[in-house]
Amino acid sequence: AGHVVVGLCSEYADPVHKVSIVQRGRALGVTQQLPEKDKYSYHRAELVDRIKVLMGGRAAEEVFIGRITTGAGNDIERATQIARNMVMQWGMGDDLGPISYGEKEEQVFLGRELGKRTQVSEATSQKIDEEVQKIIETAYAEAKKILNEHKGGVENLVSALVEKETLEREEILEAVGMKKPEESGEETSAEE
Repeated sequence: AGHVVVGLCSEYADPVHKVSIVQRGRALGVTQQLPEKDKYSYHRAELVDRIKVLMGGRAAEEVFIGRITTGAGNDIERATQIARNMVMQWGMGDDLGPISYGEKEEQVFLGRELGKRTQVSEATSQKIDEEVQKIIETAYAEAKKILNEHKGGVENLVSALVEKETLEREEILEAVGMKKPEESGEETSAEE
């Protein structure tokens, strides 16, 4: 529910199409977001919104349960990778500027090294870590703020999920209270 509500309230997040609390593999549930069209590049705000949505599960644990669990481990890993790429590959850090740090990972073949080779100083490495941490912490704080502002919607969504286990977009919007009157059929057209 945390992922869903943060996704619905984040301007650049991909639209939420389905959510399920049915366990699949190691995932405790699934939030399905699908882009409206193919994308080949992303601006900073889109990436930050992706991180916010990923942090929505951990933020929901803290806001609603009062403790954190290991359930958000994969989300944190993915969010950290996006933030690290923003800083190290795409020049989207506030302080380090448009510079690529490190080399891309290559396959081990004919004596090439395993993993990444970084050619940055210890000071630069520390700045990279600080930038990544700042991006993650800011997104996490924004996710918590959204959840605190929409507590009733989150609780309604949780109730709907407990009852039905899987919800489609229309059911999600209705549960959260974000369905506009024209979407729910309450408004009538002039032709009727």
